[in-house]
Formats: sequence, structure tokens, C-alpha cells
Amino acid sequence: MKPFKSWKTLVRKKNTSDGGKCGMKMTQLPFIAMAAVCIVMLFIVYKTTNYQYRHAQIEEKFLPFDSVEEPDVDFRKLYNLPRGIIQPKSDMELKPLWSRSKVDVVSHKNLLAMPVGINQKHNVDIVVQKFLAENFAVMLFHYDANLEGWWDLDWCGKAVHIVAQNQTKWWFAKRFLHPAVISIYDYIFLWDEDLGVENFNPRRYLRIVRSEGLEISQPALHPNSTGIHHRITVRSRSKIFHRRVYDNRGSTRCTNTSEGPPCTGFVEGMAPVFSRSAWYCAWHLIQNDLVHGWGMDMKLGYCAQGDRTRNVGIVDSEYVFHQGIRTLGGGGPPRENGKREKAIPGDPRVEIRRQSVWELQIFKKRWSKAMEEDKTWVDPFSGKGPELFRRKRKRVHHSNLRT
Repeated sequence: MKPFKSWKTLVRKKNTSDGGKCGMKMTQLPFIAMAAVCIVMLFIVYKTTNYQYRHAQIEEKFLPFDSVEEPDVDFRKLYNLPRGIIQPKSDMELKPLWSRSKVDVVSHKNLLAMPVGINQKHNVDIVVQKFLAENFAVMLFHYDANLEGWWDLDWCGKAVHIVAQNQTKWWFAKRFLHPAVISIYDYIFLWDEDLGVENFNPRRYLRIVRSEGLEISQPALHPNSTGIHHRITVRSRSKIFHRRVYDNRGSTRCTNTSEGPPCTGFVEGMAPVFSRSAWYCAWHLIQNDLVHGWGMDMKLGYCAQGDRTRNVGIVDSEYVFHQGIRTLGGGGPPRENGKREKAIPGDPRVEIRRQSVWELQIFKKRWSKAMEEDKTWVDPFSGKGPELFRRKRKRVHHSNLRT
């Protein structure tokens, strides 16, 4: 049996017999191998990039988490119309009865919507003038059905007025602030009528909100405001804005490890400000039959288009004074000591509070039931972390593709 010879020995022998011609071929082999490896690597990169691109398209189509939602259009019901003529959006812009301009220009980029009553006319006048000066569209919800008493104000004809007797802010918002109707506005201010704006400027406020990426926000409350329920909403004199509060008092302890309301990711229902994308989500969160909106503020962080500890905040440098006037049910302003007179039996305010508490319990039950029944949903703020949430979303994407 002949001993095995190494490859190098055979090469040297072949090179000697061929006069060095094979040596030239052997020097070419490494280059050919490298070229083959490069081709394989380029193919892998191409396939990976193509997969990522297709996956991004799928996410944008089925779960546009960070994008502006387009109104749902069922073209099957519009088959007699050419698609180019279909306009699924609208706005709150007032149009003249005649105009020579052929270009439809939207002049307002943001919207102020408020429930108002004639008893708060003076304060509403101050608020609206500040926002109109910054080129806001204004929409007023008249819950006392008194519209005639406003026409002496110069700006009254520039606002959109909606009248419905004894209805709440959330009732109006659910019915008249549909995302398709107000999708042209960058930010929606859904405020109560009893806010003092002496220390508030809408333009400076939005500059901070944009620079910090706050999808949901509110101006801080003056420390002497009436009806402060959560410390996170109180103004901090040393900050421009804040996203969380530290508090060891009371039943709720807010520390560095707190990850949810009311310690972080929280605004209150009196003066919320939504980005367009956040409002698309918040509008769907509003329950059509629960008109007082109790409990919803604890869940608004789910509409923050991402991490609620980063995308929800309180602006301290532009703050308001909450007067705490209960208007629905005939409530009047607080007394000089900041307290209201006790309600007597049969007072409508007592029934309104009972209704609000009852609605809060209903909302909590609905949320719990929805969590239990939706098998594809994973709480993005649970202890399991966002990775499990992304896996669930991928499964939803793939199932949608198959259907």
C-alpha cells in the first residue's frame, strides 16, 4: 500500500513537470473562491433586506402603530364612483358662500374643542382669543343650549358651534370629533371651560411638545388650583416639563421603578392635548354610552404611540389654573375658602357623581373582559416586556396575510 502524499507535495510535483503553468492556475483559485463567497453574501443580504422591506409594508398596512391612520373606506359600497372623486376626510374649516379662489387651502393646523355654558362666557372668551391668535380652529360644545348669548363676541362667527342640552365633553367628542373629520389637525386640545390661561401660550406649548415628542400631554396645574387629584399634574417651578412624579405619600407610591399611571404616562381629563395619531386611538377608546369618561385617563397611555413613559408628559413652563367649577347639574363656583357648599338630597350633582362612579366600574369591567377575550392582544406595558408583544403582532400579520 502506497503512503498518502500531501496536497502540497502533489502541487510541487505538478508544478515541476508542467513548467509552472499550473502555478498560475493555483494562484487564481483563491480569487474565484472569494468571488463565490461574495456572491453568496450579497444574495443573503438581498434576501434579508427584501424580507425586512416586505415585513415593514405588512406592519404599515395592518398595524400602522406610528403612522397617521387613514379613514376606513369600503370601496365595495362605492363601486359606482371613480376612486379619484372619493374624499373620505373632512375638517372643521368654515367656508364662504362664494369665492373666486379655486384652491382649497386649509389655514388652521390645530384644533381647540371645549364644552361651554353661558355662565362661563367671560373665561371662555379669554381662552378662545388666545388660541385664535395662534391660528387655531375653534369648536364649542354648548351643553346649556344657549347660543344666542355669544353673538356679541367678535370671534363668535369664526368658531364652529354645536348645541346639545346637558351633554358632556366626551359625549360631544365621540360624536363630533371623529378622526376622519379632524385628521387635518396636528394637535387637538380637548379642554374644560374653567381653565385660567394667564400663564399659558399655545405656540410655546406646542414648541415644547414637538421637541420632546409628546403624543399626549397637558399643561401643568397651578399649585393653588381647585380639584387637584394627582400630584403628577401639579406644576414644577424648576422644570420645563416632566414625565413622572416621585411621591411616597398616600396609598400610591411613585418611585424610579414606577412604570404606569398615576406616576408616569398620565394626564388628567380636564385639559388633555392629543397628537393626530394619539387622538385616532383615543377616539376609539371613548365608550359611546359612558359619557362622563371616568377611568379613561388611566388608559390613555395605551394611545401614546409607543412608550407611555416617554411619549406622555406635563408641560410646566406653560401652565393653567383649574377653577374647579361644576357646571353640569347646576354646580356653582367654589367659595372663597376653595370649598363648595355641601349638596343637599335631590341635588342633580349627587346623581351625576353616582352616575360617574357607576360608569367607572363599567369601564373597568369592559377593559378586563376585553383583555381576557382578545387572545391576540398582549399588554405592551406588562412585565413580560415588549418582545412578547412584537411576537404576537407578527402572528397577527401572518394570519392576516393568509386571509
